[in-house]
Amino acid sequence: MLSLAMAGCGGGSGGNDPAPPPGEQRPGTPEQPNLAERIEPFDTLKASAAKQADGAGIAQVRGLVSAQSIRTVTLEPLPTHAAMKTVSVEAGTPVKIGESRSVSAARTVQAMQALLQWQPTAAGGKVAAVSFVSPDAGGVRLGVAVQALPRGAVLRFYGAPGTNAVEVSAAELAQRAAHLRDSGESETVAQTYWSPEFGAASTTMEVEIPAGAEPSQVHVSVPSLSHFTVSVEEAQVQLDEKATSGSCNIDVMCKPEVIDQGRSVARMIYTTSEGSYLCTGTLLNDARSSATPYFLTANHCINTQGVAASLMTDWFYHSNACDTGRTSSNHVQLRGGASLLYASANTDVSFLRLNDAPPAGALYAGSYYGGALDVGSAVLGLHNPNGDLQKMSLGTVLRYSTCANGGCGVSDAARGTFYTVGWQEGTTEGGSSGSSMFYTIGATRYVAGQLYGGNASCTNPGGQDHYGRFDVSYRASIKQWLNPGS
Repeated sequence: MLSLAMAGCGGGSGGNDPAPPPGEQRPGTPEQPNLAERIEPFDTLKASAAKQADGAGIAQVRGLVSAQSIRTVTLEPLPTHAAMKTVSVEAGTPVKIGESRSVSAARTVQAMQALLQWQPTAAGGKVAAVSFVSPDAGGVRLGVAVQALPRGAVLRFYGAPGTNAVEVSAAELAQRAAHLRDSGESETVAQTYWSPEFGAASTTMEVEIPAGAEPSQVHVSVPSLSHFTVSVEEAQVQLDEKATSGSCNIDVMCKPEVIDQGRSVARMIYTTSEGSYLCTGTLLNDARSSATPYFLTANHCINTQGVAASLMTDWFYHSNACDTGRTSSNHVQLRGGASLLYASANTDVSFLRLNDAPPAGALYAGSYYGGALDVGSAVLGLHNPNGDLQKMSLGTVLRYSTCANGGCGVSDAARGTFYTVGWQEGTTEGGSSGSSMFYTIGATRYVAGQLYGGNASCTNPGGQDHYGRFDVSYRASIKQWLNPGS
């Protein structure tokens, strides 16, 4: 049974903070909003065609190796306790949907070279492919260790032979590794590229080298993979199968007034050495409306460059109509990862720049209201609970808090780095971690915080959630990217 007793943050943390005694005044008041620094939304649907993103930025290509020529590495089935197809929701953690597995047959460069059966290509080069099967997986991400590739080499990844592949060049892999080294990551992390997953128990890696290159120059291995114990689609199905969890979530497609804002929100899938996880994030606008893909989520979701590099984002991940439960045909997945610009546990914030341009039609959210919110302010939450199709919540700021080590205590406007929120409609659950809280002025919404945790759920409608204050994070560092001239 999926437990949602502490489900506010993709897990949740902290409990109900005690309300102030009647009539008690808290020291410190919110600063007056600085209207000059307010950052408005930027809607690509209303922008010129020249400014619109050109799609997912992923070349739709096919593999070159026939199904009969693909070598196969099959792992043993996971132990029953590890393979349980349930979503893991634990206090203070994102939703875990995958387990890390060792791949002994491809652990070293020598082992991988023995698996690759090279064939000539029409261009005069060579190509080989290996399929990795983890029985009963809902998806497989390969942890490819790339030590060296000849100039002009390409790696391709796909599910079934003949289906669309995702391609990455040796030059792109080298640039990515250099960026990770410059960020202080270890050589192991810098060399590791996490492949896409294709919603099945196998992923195939194809290696193509150009004319003049030798197979001995291919120094890659696959020492580990992430076995999705539950596919992201199965995660949302679990919500519908449990009458006591998820029933109070509100489909954004049932609320026309928030559908447009939902275009700024993406479901996140990322992978660490421990497995794969789900959170939620938001596309942010800057003061110049430059269409730079700045992205906000929680520090407890992503706080290292190595993990940021594994990020995949699902856009327009909502139902095709009110309460149908069927995914919109507009859904787009980006797989290019992100650069980590700023992270802090003080407000549980992670500020990224996506490596891929967001899809056409994405909305860059208004990212700075100009100050702190007052207690009593009405707020909106947009998120993907348990990886489900996008949902919404309506609530009120109850007080300021400080949060650390899984607990939150009452504070004031001057010292509190979190908002504590109570919900009147909807809730949050595992996978909602990192999602934005929006404050509305007239018809315009601004990001005011990102979800840390709490104990709100459908079975605990009186529970409360805690959001890191975006105005604090903005003043501390983020304004150097969003509004460098302020």
